[in-house]
Amino acid sequence: MSSRRQLKAAEAIREVVATAVLKDIRDPRVRDVTVISVNVSPDMREAKVSVSVMGDESQKQLSIRGLQNSAGFLQSKIANRLDTRYTPRLSFELDKGQENAMAVTEILARIRAEQSGETLPESDDQPAEAHDTDAGEESRSDDTPPQNNQDNSGQSN
Repeated sequence: MSSRRQLKAAEAIREVVATAVLKDIRDPRVRDVTVISVNVSPDMREAKVSVSVMGDESQKQLSIRGLQNSAGFLQSKIANRLDTRYTPRLSFELDKGQENAMAVTEILARIRAEQSGETLPESDDQPAEAHDTDAGEESRSDDTPPQNNQDNSGQSN
């Protein structure tokens, strides 16, 4: 369990990094970055910063590299804010929570559509897991447009 001191330090680090990403970092690689959370080690020497990056996988990796290169600058900003013996060493990791939530929402929408007898057109933005279902593959047809209310023409939804 994290101590109150660790939680306060993590929140202060999150605020400093988020503000610096928005206002101070001029690296063109660091774009569309949102700081999600910070986890501080018990000895307060390391901090893992979870970030979410909008864009494709190459943009995400580019932003992480840009943040790693800006870590020294960010640590100096943190040192000015925190009154501790050691300034935590920053490491950055991608937070996949938003992507996972979107994938789950898409899967649930497909399940609801299958239960109601409707078919949804498949998009290219879906994760690979959504394409692996047997029912989804049988009802998919790239040559014909999707048909709604198939076999349920007399029923209302």
